[in-house]
Amino acid sequence: MASYQDKPWLKSYEKGVPEKINYEEICMPDFLERSVAQFPQNNALIFMGYKINFAQLKDMVDRFATCLTDFGVKKGDAVSLLLPNVIPCVVAYYSILKIGAINVMNNPLYSDRELEHQFNDSGSKVLITLDLLGNRMIDLRPKTKIKQIIYTSIGDYLPFPKSLLFPLVAKKKKLAADVKVASEVYKWKDCIAKYQPNPPKVKNSFSDVAMYQYTGGTTGVSKGVELTHGNLSKQVQQLAAWFPTFEKGAEVMLGALPYFHVFGMSCSMNFSVYRAWSQILVPRPQPEPLLESIRNFKPSFAPLVPTMYIGMLSHPDLKKTDMSCIKGAFSGSAPLPLEVISEFEKLTGATIVEGFGMTETCPVTHTNPFAGGARKAGSVGVPLSDTECRIVDLENGIDDMPFGERGELIVKGPQIMRGYKGKPEETANTLKDGWIYTGDIATMDQDGYFFIVDRKKDMIISGGYNVYPRDIDEVFYQHPKVMEACSIGVPDAKRGETAKIFIVLKEGETSTAEEMLAFAKDKLAAYKLPTEVEFRNELPKTNVGKILRKELRAEELKNRKK
Repeated sequence: MASYQDKPWLKSYEKGVPEKINYEEICMPDFLERSVAQFPQNNALIFMGYKINFAQLKDMVDRFATCLTDFGVKKGDAVSLLLPNVIPCVVAYYSILKIGAINVMNNPLYSDRELEHQFNDSGSKVLITLDLLGNRMIDLRPKTKIKQIIYTSIGDYLPFPKSLLFPLVAKKKKLAADVKVASEVYKWKDCIAKYQPNPPKVKNSFSDVAMYQYTGGTTGVSKGVELTHGNLSKQVQQLAAWFPTFEKGAEVMLGALPYFHVFGMSCSMNFSVYRAWSQILVPRPQPEPLLESIRNFKPSFAPLVPTMYIGMLSHPDLKKTDMSCIKGAFSGSAPLPLEVISEFEKLTGATIVEGFGMTETCPVTHTNPFAGGARKAGSVGVPLSDTECRIVDLENGIDDMPFGERGELIVKGPQIMRGYKGKPEETANTLKDGWIYTGDIATMDQDGYFFIVDRKKDMIISGGYNVYPRDIDEVFYQHPKVMEACSIGVPDAKRGETAKIFIVLKEGETSTAEEMLAFAKDKLAAYKLPTEVEFRNELPKTNVGKILRKELRAEELKNRKK
């Protein structure tokens, strides 16, 4: 019998994709310098129609790096970003890396309690944020080690006439806010204007930590994942090897995934800088601004998450949007329903490839071949170049499972984190002999394609049978009235647990629990069939649109105790 060591997936690689990559030992700030040298006049960033080219991007990066140095930031110091996808987010990120400091990307939707944990755990010395969050952050600062706060505004970079209109409507529409006077609080544009573009020369090496990227906290307190300069650089080189038909300096990236999330950071921002592509920055990735960006700026490459695809396909503006500019689309973070894939591909003529990754893997470890190789429905694809994978026994974590049998997915490769900051025990539980234990239940078929069945923690045990929520969700997604579906395990006196399904219907649709269960009855084994159906207007989600099964379960258990 063939084994994981034989790498059966290699035969499915698209023509031109290598098994192993001869990596350039160049860190991300130096890739930016190279893109600037080769394509200085190409648009680097497009924000609501305001454009800056690569030469201007470098100038701003160098000025802000000089500013940070003047603020006392040295190699190895942590600097926090609390920003949506705006021009200062990209600039600050590269300035921090350039001087050897450590980037800490934070989610602007987080509560003060969550932010306080991340600021303190990372030891951040400086914070760059939005005026809308300025006063909250000034109040939070005394509980942290943060010394200086720099704030920007959505209105800092807008084209004419938006730049004229913005001050008149911004506060009414809650797009801008006054920040109170406080010591060591600075305006972004003042910092850029004040400092010259001559930061100190700092040598970064592949083994240096570049980021503390905090996990989503869907499995407890968020942990700081230590990603090195080598992780960041090798990941974009892996992505470039995977998509050999896309040209350097010639594509336009839809930057809709939040850059404070590892998926957007690597697959949109860093990948674009490495390939010298334009990035369309979308700070609020709702269907309307997404479709408007596609109409106005014609992206050719679009990494998105399922909720973004689903949202666009069910939005009335879709009718007036020509999607044919998109040549390649990438989906991750949650399973993409098959109906959505076929509808999107029909509209665009593009190929959507589904992939898989984690914060701890920078994030991409698997993806379907883009062109030439087979895509398999429901599969996260095959391991990237230089990535080894196995499916091991759920109990002992050592024995390899036969093809088609379920076990835990473990991965080894150059994109794997160094560890969790300050958590040696958690690091040792997750990283063993260079293999990262993902906590995901998966199978691999004879061709080397991997299928994520579920999170280990999400599995429902009903009457002694293992029930995988994803199997149930997929069935309900097939119903023409259903927009979103998510199942959880709920306590049951007879079976221990049974499934409950939460459903969001498409706009204008109505349904009943009876209709839904009748639809699923002949598609699921009796022990998998939900015993309860709840209709909702929306489901709780992470900032990248992943449905929070854990939150639904916690809510449900709380309600049952009442």
